[in-house]
Amino acid sequence: MSGTLVLGGTGFLGAHVAAVAHRLAFPLATMAEPQGPPVYAIGRDPDDAPRFCDPREGIVWIKADLLTEGRFQRLTETCDPDFVINAAALSSVAACEADPELAKRMNTDLAREVAKTCAANKLRLVHVSTDQVFGETAPPESGFTEDAPTAPVSVYGRTKADGEQAVLEEDPAALVVRLPLLYGNSGGRGRGASDALLEGLHREERPTLFVDEWRTPLEVSTAAEALVELAQELPEVTGLLHVAGPDRISRFDLAVAILRAMGLDADAARAELDAASCTEYDGPAPRAGDVALDATRAEKMLETALLGIGDGAQRAMK
Repeated sequence: MSGTLVLGGTGFLGAHVAAVAHRLAFPLATMAEPQGPPVYAIGRDPDDAPRFCDPREGIVWIKADLLTEGRFQRLTETCDPDFVINAAALSSVAACEADPELAKRMNTDLAREVAKTCAANKLRLVHVSTDQVFGETAPPESGFTEDAPTAPVSVYGRTKADGEQAVLEEDPAALVVRLPLLYGNSGGRGRGASDALLEGLHREERPTLFVDEWRTPLEVSTAAEALVELAQELPEVTGLLHVAGPDRISRFDLAVAILRAMGLDADAARAELDAASCTEYDGPAPRAGDVALDATRAEKMLETALLGIGDGAQRAMK
């Protein structure tokens, strides 16, 4: 029985993608009467994945190291999917700077292998990329479009940009989706922009956020819904696509919006945080000041509504 194969399916985004694909495939499912094709969620540690839905209802959690030679090919033979959504990546900027070779293997070489295998087997591939392929230059007022040349400032951004190119070289029928900063429910794991913020506050810290780092954030389950729709319902969409929120906002103001969604007024929310400038940032890699994405093309084709900060923050708190 064919289904959906989610690489990185135990991660922050991937777990939501698996949950959305499950919900669409099993709209009337019960544990006694499963319906629809299965969803395969692939990751290094399935036990760490949040259970947004019961795995017995159709999500098959598979432990696998995708860097093992031939592992992805064997997964396609075992699972026989119709759709592949590749959310696997080394996404920590610090980890990529510390180990550029591993970053290349995960973000570029694996992307090429997955695309080559999908092309050979005529599988629909949606590959997840990032707004961090930009950053060296400022975007136009409306944000970077898909036609803008990439100009990353970090190892992470460079290896993801190389991964995009590899995917489209190996599989011209694939779709590369650039996503922005994601926030929302991480299943209590402190991942993503909002849960990492709330975990820091729970530890009685004062998180430092940048007032001049501009993003177009998107709530994570909304991003997952868009990816599944693009994989399953819009196979004619290929090449590059930006899927992002409609609001260009600083990291600091995003944090304020999240805290306000929890019931704090604006002044109280700001009092929980320290503001900083990313021009003063002294970290493992240069920090991109503005990587806002223009998602006009995606908004026109998707049934999934790309929520703004107000509605998205409310959804993230549920």
